Amino acid sequence: MRDYKLKNIDPDDIGDLLVKVEKSFDIKFGETELLHISTFGELCDHIANKIELDNTDDCTSQQAFYKLRDAISSTLQTAKKNLPTNFPLADLFPRQSRRLQITKLEAHLGFKLNILRPPYWVIGILTVLLLVAFVTLFFDWQTGLAGLVFSIAGFWFANKTGNELDLKTLGQVADKMTREHYLKSRRSPRTFNKKEIEKVLTDWFSNDLGLDKSELTREAKFV
Repeated sequence: MRDYKLKNIDPDDIGDLLVKVEKSFDIKFGETELLHISTFGELCDHIANKIELDNTDDCTSQQAFYKLRDAISSTLQTAKKNLPTNFPLADLFPRQSRRLQITKLEAHLGFKLNILRPPYWVIGILTVLLLVAFVTLFFDWQTGLAGLVFSIAGFWFANKTGNELDLKTLGQVADKMTREHYLKSRRSPRTFNKKEIEKVLTDWFSNDLGLDKSELTREAKFV
């Protein structure tokens, strides 16, 4: 099987993802620290070895789900036994009160879930307007600039008020928590499971960069 060439992925996208990795695992990469990393496996090992916490053999995604379920039970007054991993988010968060309920849930958890988005048609219209405004800059810079400002403001407002769910089930939210808030999702944020770091990173790279997990091998090359 051929190795996936990570060099074909936008370096800025990888850089943005690594910033999220730093936050999730409470680590910090030096400016030149990762220059020697050439494969995905080396990156996984480097991150796992960089986390200076007690290593315990337990499942973070399971703990994330229990933490999520407890928070939902407390904020929405819903019995835990009625909240399986495949429970639909749309049934749990009705559209008319969705944003308020999720805000309360995030406050209880202590971090943002970022599971709401604008409708795709709104994103599409704003994207077209942004492109038109950019082209207009070459012919009428004042109109083009106004269009750019309007489009950017539109994206900001749409993201702030978007009410569409970006995920479908509680289990998917727990998986997202495991990736983006790894330590905060654990019972003890001063511990981690070294064995699962590679899986977490594989899921993360696949989800955020659109990579096929079957091709995201330890030998997949960055250079």
